[in-house]
Amino acid sequence: MGEMRVPTHALYGAQTARAIENFPISSQRFPRGFVRALGLIKKHAAHTNAELSLLTPQLADAIQRAAQEVIEGKHDAEFVVDIFQTGSGTSTNMNANEVIATRATKLLGGNPRVHPNDHVNRGQSSNDVIPTAIHVAAVEAIERKLISGLETLREALSAKAIEFHDVLKIGRTHLQDATPIRLGQEFSGYASQVEHGIARLRDALPRLGELALGGTAVGTGINTHPEFARRTIERIATETALKLREASNHFEAQAARDACVETSGALKTIALSLLKIANDIRFLGSGPRLGYGELKLPATQPGSSIMPAKVNPVMCEMLMQVCAQVIGNDGAITVGGMLGNFELNVMMPVIAYNLLQSIELLSNGARVFAERCVTGIEADRERCERSIEQSLALCTPLAPMIGYDKAAAIAKAAYATGRTVREVAIEQSGLNEDKLAQLLDPLRQVEPHE
Repeated sequence: MGEMRVPTHALYGAQTARAIENFPISSQRFPRGFVRALGLIKKHAAHTNAELSLLTPQLADAIQRAAQEVIEGKHDAEFVVDIFQTGSGTSTNMNANEVIATRATKLLGGNPRVHPNDHVNRGQSSNDVIPTAIHVAAVEAIERKLISGLETLREALSAKAIEFHDVLKIGRTHLQDATPIRLGQEFSGYASQVEHGIARLRDALPRLGELALGGTAVGTGINTHPEFARRTIERIATETALKLREASNHFEAQAARDACVETSGALKTIALSLLKIANDIRFLGSGPRLGYGELKLPATQPGSSIMPAKVNPVMCEMLMQVCAQVIGNDGAITVGGMLGNFELNVMMPVIAYNLLQSIELLSNGARVFAERCVTGIEADRERCERSIEQSLALCTPLAPMIGYDKAAAIAKAAYATGRTVREVAIEQSGLNEDKLAQLLDPLRQVEPHE
C-alpha cells in the first residue's frame, strides 16, 4: 500500500494512520462504551499524574478536557482502528492517545504541545489500559443496561405468572402430555430463570471489577508511580459509581482474561434461558387453531407476504436470534481466553468486541421482548381447560388407587376409542363417581406443587 493520507479534519496522528493502513480487515470498530471507558482512564490518569507532580497542571487540565469530550462521544468518528489488529489493542490505545493529545494541544492554542505518549499515556501501557477499558465498559453496561433489561423481563413474566394463576392446562414432558399445571406456574418458572441469570451476573461482577491498570507492560508496574493505579481507579469508580478496584495480582490481570470468560459464560447461560423461554412461548402460541394455541401472542407485524391471515411470533424469533449470536460470541471469547501467552493475553480486541456486543444484544433483546411480547400475551383459557380433559395423562392420579397397570389400561382404551379418561374410568376403574371426580380434579392435582 502507498502512504496513508490522513484527512485534515482528523484528530488522530501518525501511529493511528499506520494502523488504519495495516489493518483494513473489516468495518468493525470498538463500541461507544469502550471508547467512553478509554476516555475515563485518560482523564483520571492525567489528574493523578498532576497530583503526583508528573504532569504540569496546565497539561493535565487540557488532557482532562479533551478526554471529557471523548467520554461524551464528541470524537467517536476519530476512533477508526479495526477490531482485528494487534492482540494487545495497542493501535486503539494509541488512537485514543493521539486524539486526546491533538485536541488538548488545540485547546492550549498549540503551545505547549501535548505528547500522546509522554503526557496522555504517562504511567500506562496498552497492556494494562485495554483490559481496564474492557472491564470498565462491561461492568458499566451490565449495571446500567443489562440488569435493568433483565429485570424488566422478569417483572413482566412474574406479572403474567400472577395473571395466569387460575388458568389450568396440561403440562408436558418429552413433548408428551403429562399432568395438569397452572399456566401461572409455567410462567413463574420462566421468571425464575431470568432471576437466576441476574444473580449469575452479579456474582461475576466482583471479578470483572478488578482492573489491570498499574501493571504497565508485564504486570511489574515499570515506569509508573506506585500510587498511580489506586488513585486513578478510585476516581473512575467515584465518577461512574461502579465497584471498581485495582487488581490484587497484576500478573493474572494482564496474562489472563478469565473474568471476561466467566462473564461471557454467564451471558451464554442467560441466552440459553431466554432462548428456551422464547421458544416455549412461540410453541404455546402456535396455531392459532391447529397448533398448541394456549397463548395468544400480540401481533407486531403481518407474518407473510403471501398469506393474508398469518401472523408470526416475531418477537420470539427476534430474541432467539439474539441468543444464537450471544452463544456464538461466547465461542470467540472462549478461544480468546485461551491465548494468554506468558504475561499477556493477545486476543483482547476480539474479546472486547464480542463481550460488549453480547451485553448490548441481551440488554435490548430482553427489554424489547418484555415490552412488545410478554406484556401483551393472553391465555386461551377455554382451550387450556379443554386440553386437560382430552389428555390421556389424566389417568396419572388414578394409579395410586387402582394400580399402574389398570390406570395404563384405561389410558390405552381412551386412546383407542377416542373417549376421555374420565369416560372410560367411570366404566373400568371400580371407583364410585364421587371418588373419581375427586381424583380427576385438575385443581387438586396442581395444588400440592404451589
